Amino acid sequence: EPYPYGYHRSHTTQQAVALLKQQEESSQTEAPGISLAGRIMANRPMGKISFLDLRDGSGKIQLCFYKDRLSEENLELFQDLDIGDIIRVNGRLFRTKSGEPTLEVENFTMLAKSLQPLPEKWHGLSDVDKRYRQRYLDLIANVEAREVFRMRSQIIIVIREFLNQRGFLEVETPVLQPSAGGALARPFTTHHHALDQDFYLRIAPELHLKRLIIGGFDKVYELGRIFRNEGVSTKHNPEFTMLESYEAYADYNDVMSTVEQMVS
Repeated sequence: EPYPYGYHRSHTTQQAVALLKQQEESSQTEAPGISLAGRIMANRPMGKISFLDLRDGSGKIQLCFYKDRLSEENLELFQDLDIGDIIRVNGRLFRTKSGEPTLEVENFTMLAKSLQPLPEKWHGLSDVDKRYRQRYLDLIANVEAREVFRMRSQIIIVIREFLNQRGFLEVETPVLQPSAGGALARPFTTHHHALDQDFYLRIAPELHLKRLIIGGFDKVYELGRIFRNEGVSTKHNPEFTMLESYEAYADYNDVMSTVEQMVS
């Protein structure tokens, strides 16, 4: 079965590297068996031994396959392994003479077969247009792209924590609106068939947030998607994430102070 329903691994690659370090510090003589899962990123055959790089969402680790120790079924499956395949491996950790954390594979299972070749290893995905249009390839090929996603996620977490700690209430306002308001921008238009009425994707959450202030909330904010039917460039996108907040009994000096503290 090249596409099984699922698999529960015992460790991530990052946890496996940390476990190996713990084993070495405790002078543990026999390494416990662990299981990993990830994508094959490199294959370096050396006679009866092959070294593969396995990568998951946390990092990368080297795999060591002794072909004469694999079962007949695994050996046959090993001949069909390609760069990009996602596999499950069971084995024991050790460190090579060069100091590389490595898992000696005792058995493995195919989790997902790669049907298309991955971008070339050393140069990654350099076509800018393809990087933007096929983000999944960009994420596979470029470590820097994945770090941008992680950094963005952390920034959003910090912004939410900052505002929540200062008494702001996070809210969600309508994305589909009967009229486009809150900013000077051309909206995207759609049609609601049940109501037989045109609606607009919001160009700003401003009006609904102000209504919540009128309704009695002192501090509100929304971090959500905004849509503006305008030009496209590296500095402007028709769909983007915007933070907008409002605070009762505060003036622009208070807002300036809040923003300065948030970004400092």
